[in-house]
Amino acid sequence: MFTHIMIGSNDLARSKQFYDATFQALGGTPGETDARGRLIYKHKGGRLMITAPIDGKPATAANGGTIGLLADNPDQVQAWHDDGVAHGGTSIETPPCARPDGSFVAYLRDPDGNKLTARSLPGR
Repeated sequence: MFTHIMIGSNDLARSKQFYDATFQALGGTPGETDARGRLIYKHKGGRLMITAPIDGKPATAANGGTIGLLADNPDQVQAWHDDGVAHGGTSIETPPCARPDGSFVAYLRDPDGNKLTARSLPGR
């Protein structure tokens, strides 16, 4: 359904450090910067793009919005969480944990306040 998700940042260099670390923890690669200065992360057929807002106003996080990332296993979820915290993210909600449905999940806010989750599915 989606071709990509685009979020805003007030500091692209800081965002690159955070997202490079978290995507590598999930088996991805560091982001690339396109001709317009946007960071682009490609992983498992999806794209996450980070940009300074086009209107020149400050980037703000979506209230109630969450970006969910798929991990291969609970160890990747834990590494994603730990690397995110080490690179300017904030652990939120519960600590990384198993859920009643058998998934393993962790939540972070990136340095700009965007809410992210990584989840491994049961049996993976």
